[in-house]
Amino acid sequence: MRIMVFVKILKNPAFFKRYQVQKRRRREGKTDYQARRKMCHQDKCKYNSKKHRLVVRITNQKVICQIVYATIMGDVVVSQATSKELTKYGIPVGHKNYCAAYLTGLLIARRTLKKFGLDDTYKGKGEINGEDYHVEDEEAEGPKPFKAILDVGLTRTTSGARIWGALKGAVDGGLHVPHNSKRFPGYKAPEEKGAEGEYDAEAHKDRIFSGHVKEYMEMLQEEDPTKYEAHFAKYIEHGMEPDNIEDKVKAAIGNIKKDPEFKPAADKKITHTRKGNTVTTSDGKSHNRSVKLSLKQRKAKVAAKIAAAQNKAAAGDDED
Repeated sequence: MRIMVFVKILKNPAFFKRYQVQKRRRREGKTDYQARRKMCHQDKCKYNSKKHRLVVRITNQKVICQIVYATIMGDVVVSQATSKELTKYGIPVGHKNYCAAYLTGLLIARRTLKKFGLDDTYKGKGEINGEDYHVEDEEAEGPKPFKAILDVGLTRTTSGARIWGALKGAVDGGLHVPHNSKRFPGYKAPEEKGAEGEYDAEAHKDRIFSGHVKEYMEMLQEEDPTKYEAHFAKYIEHGMEPDNIEDKVKAAIGNIKKDPEFKPAADKKITHTRKGNTVTTSDGKSHNRSVKLSLKQRKAKVAAKIAAAQNKAAAGDDED
């Protein structure tokens, strides 16, 4: 007895005719186009007017902040700041913690405002105390504050994350970035529905000035000095101790406000001399760089290899 089984073809030719491949950055998991569409969308009456975004990205080595606006040809970067630049402002190490994110946000804010000539009109927050601050609440004559929308990409927006440090730095620096304090360190959600939460500005200030790093350094100094010397070797090398971390951060904030402009590194004027596959630089270093062969040379090289292999095979046959 044969049993007939009904099989339904789910992916028939009609399915493949209508199938549309996702965008490349969506396939690679790099861009959330649903979020991007909301950030870049504009009313028809405002079409092609610049809508700026504060882009924050955190890598394994540094914090990157950019002011970007979208065009039909692609995104245009107005200004950029990375935490690696904090070395010249007095913070040579710790370029990916919460404090570094705050200082990078402050740097991008002051740099952008100076570029547009708004740095004297909007000086940002005077005393860094962690309190909630909105530059649009201040009354100022002249142009409106520079507005940007926070773009965190695929980063999870968990409470106390470093992206909020960059946001807070940019806001304290004088940018108008719509936000609230619900995700900042020190915020406590209400226990009852409908009630207001509590925001502890002092806890946020402690995180901005690397209080958590200071506590961990002091704990290691007492309990495991060997691990302290190994774990904070770069800090010790640059003279950053638990007692002076806060002072160095305060000095860095003052230096950033004083001179936020980017200064490219000086050109070393190194020349290169090639001799065969060896490239020698004017500072005494040498590297091996193969000369690119022409098509005729590549074919001759392959023919020589084939001939050598054939001769080797023929020699083996003669021995047998």
